[in-house]
Amino acid sequence: MNFIKHYTKLALLAVAVMMAVTSCNGNSDAEAPKTADGKSIETLKIRYIDEDSILANYNLAKDINEAMLRRQNQFDAAQKQRGNEISKFGSAMQQKYQNNQYLTEEAFNADQAKLQKMQADAENYLASLQQSIQNELDQSQTQLLDSIDNFMKEYAKKKGYDMVLRKSATLYIDPKFDVTNEVIEGLNKRYNKVGSSSAPAKAPESAPAKPAATTGKATGLSSEKPAEAGKVDLKK
Repeated sequence: MNFIKHYTKLALLAVAVMMAVTSCNGNSDAEAPKTADGKSIETLKIRYIDEDSILANYNLAKDINEAMLRRQNQFDAAQKQRGNEISKFGSAMQQKYQNNQYLTEEAFNADQAKLQKMQADAENYLASLQQSIQNELDQSQTQLLDSIDNFMKEYAKKKGYDMVLRKSATLYIDPKFDVTNEVIEGLNKRYNKVGSSSAPAKAPESAPAKPAATTGKATGLSSEKPAEAGKVDLKK
């Protein structure tokens, strides 16, 4: 998962903060730089997260990866099945031709047309199935990013943090400011998986099921637990 574009503004702001602090420390007589609301840069409460660790340990991310693996296996099985059917029919045609079993040219042309149609149908089917899988992946990625973003906004607000940065967006930051484990715990606590990891469905014979309409959440993967009494509701 690529967080670079999503957190570009925060990353640039982090660089600006570090430059401002360095400049301030290098000139003790100068007034400490301030934010737009008049708050001193040196008093900002900043924390950071390791996004790779979050994606490896957030249960929603795990479930999405598993779901996409099952869908890829479904595609591979469908591709193999269609390939075997075409190969079998083509071999039978070749055998009939070699044994002079085509009594008329029309009979040969009919089988040849059938083979070509099988190939075209297989290509169209697999392209449609692949697009369906890609749509589900895009939808799931959107859900994942939305879930993390919404949690982080409420988490930072609740904790009183001015900024929560990505570790990869910083040149150096003291490990004592790492809140990754706390964020992972919070994300998993509010994540409620819907359904179970059942065996993948058999590939359809004619056309893949239509992907669910994009709503910002992948269908059937999760729902968020309601906030408990006295706790901030971290739902979107």
